[in-house]
Amino acid sequence: MAKVQRALISVSDKSGIVEFARELSRLGIEIISTGGTATALRGEKLKVKDVSEYTKFPELLGGRLKTLHPKVHGGLLWRRDSEKDLEEIRNNHIESIDIVVVNLYPFEETVSRSNVTFEEAIENIDIGGPTMLRAASKNFKDVTVIVDPADYQKVLDELKNQNGEVRYDTKFYLAKKVFAHTARYDTLIGNYLSRFGRSEEIFPAYLNQSFLKVSNLRYGENPHQNAALYKEPLYNGLSIVDAKILQGKEMSYNNYLDSSAAIDLVREFKEPAAVIVKHNNPCGVAVSNTIHTAYKKSFETDPISAFGGVIALNRDVDVATANEILRLFVEVILATGYDAEALKLLSQKSNIRLLEVSLDKNSGGFEMRKIQGGLLLQEKDTGMIDDFGSLRVVTRKKPTADELAALSFAWKVCKHVKSNAIVYTSKDRTLGIGVGQTSRVDSANFAAIRAANLNISLKGSAVASDAFFPNRDGIDVIAKTGATAVIQPGGSIKDNDVIAAADEHNMTMLFTGMRHFKH
Repeated sequence: MAKVQRALISVSDKSGIVEFARELSRLGIEIISTGGTATALRGEKLKVKDVSEYTKFPELLGGRLKTLHPKVHGGLLWRRDSEKDLEEIRNNHIESIDIVVVNLYPFEETVSRSNVTFEEAIENIDIGGPTMLRAASKNFKDVTVIVDPADYQKVLDELKNQNGEVRYDTKFYLAKKVFAHTARYDTLIGNYLSRFGRSEEIFPAYLNQSFLKVSNLRYGENPHQNAALYKEPLYNGLSIVDAKILQGKEMSYNNYLDSSAAIDLVREFKEPAAVIVKHNNPCGVAVSNTIHTAYKKSFETDPISAFGGVIALNRDVDVATANEILRLFVEVILATGYDAEALKLLSQKSNIRLLEVSLDKNSGGFEMRKIQGGLLLQEKDTGMIDDFGSLRVVTRKKPTADELAALSFAWKVCKHVKSNAIVYTSKDRTLGIGVGQTSRVDSANFAAIRAANLNISLKGSAVASDAFFPNRDGIDVIAKTGATAVIQPGGSIKDNDVIAAADEHNMTMLFTGMRHFKH
């Protein structure tokens, strides 16, 4: 190792940079800098040499060309243990650069603004910064490279305690961090630019994603599994990762899964709505004219399964709703906000996780699922029916206004239930939910049995099925419960038998032509 003599500093994020540079100066390290960084350091009475003074070449093209010069990259890339490299840099009057401190133009921050122009985005693509970072990282044995202000103190401590040097292990750690950072930066740019121009291919030939780690989690689905939370770059939807956590225990892996499912479902409704999710499936959903009443109705679907569940509300939590929820053991509450008194009440149970979320309409995007040796990618299921009154009625009996409202409600819920899904509802709440059975008949029976066990009548109810009925037996089961209306995609080779069964039972049936499998 050689004692550090010279540092090049060029940062967009200037937090902590003045203090860091001041300590470098006290250690006798020369500082080279550019543009706004040099101005900021001089403003604090620090001695700084401009890059253009060091290279003897002016900045050009409105600042686009500053550090792309052999004197910069030669100073970074020459191998300190190579006699040939040493001879070449001496012959070309190149000086060593031993520390590089660079963070990049704020591309992600820029393109995340709703009003950003394409031209602004392009100008925030950093060229010189990534090039210096990569050069320094390639030569990490001899050059210390810092991209994160959180590492300033670590480097300073070693310079002071290691006779002006930085340990090999530290330099290697910092170089790995840089390559991950520049890879993410390039991915962000590539993903942003892919939105523009014409492309007939929805899915790219190479899928580049770079998720930013938010935190480690206590464990995964089970205590013996490690887990962590990552944030998706340039996510234009509204994210559970961005939710404001007001109180409670640390969010777990399962909490995030259930919370995400609950948010997706409650977003389907404009009127006050409440959703209770357990094990990634709804166990109660309701709408009403107040959020308090909506929550009570959602709870009544299955009070047993609601125990230890996740609640999502598309309105602020008021005192009445808070008091109602406090009767139940609940893991997480997600809402658009909390009245001051409601928040005070809920704080009595300090372990309840209270999250404040924005529930504007999700803009879609892709869903990913890892499989052995690969990854499945699909568009998010944003399909929904705008006008249920325009759907094809395939039975002799036409739906009443109340039945049509109930079918609309049932279909919105069914979309978010694991297949095979059967959902019995009234026009404003779920009555029985059949989840994830291998047979559609079993799902219909399970939901009916669950409702009966809770003394919930299914007479006059509406039923949604996420996929077509392959045979009439499912309709026969549903008819025995007293349900009078069915909504389903249609498309079975036995549709005529299924329709005939509905007619026999004097039921109304609508075909959507749209399936909502959720595996």
